[in-house]
Amino acid sequence: MSEEKHHHHHLFHHQKEEEKPVESVEYSEKHHKHKEHLGEMGAAAAGAFALYEKHEAKKDPEHAHKHKIEEEVAAAMAVGSGGYAFHEHHEKKEAKEEAEESHGKKHHHLF
Repeated sequence: MSEEKHHHHHLFHHQKEEEKPVESVEYSEKHHKHKEHLGEMGAAAAGAFALYEKHEAKKDPEHAHKHKIEEEVAAAMAVGSGGYAFHEHHEKKEAKEEAEESHGKKHHHLF
């Protein structure tokens, strides 16, 4: 065999730790804000759909059970989306604090 370097092709291209691009703190803050808004919109849409299905259950007694199940699923999705938005809000807040610390605006005191 020759002494050529063999390049292995992998399904997922993993980068080594030192090769990963450095993400700016400002980008991170905007990224989490965007995801927070998506979570809020998802919660609003799922909540609206749950209310619609509740109305349909009353309006269509023949298929009320189906509408009740869809209402409950939509309500669960609204809660999940709200939780995701809350999580992203927390991440955005951490990114903002990290940006302030890196620019010397905020100092943590231990005592």
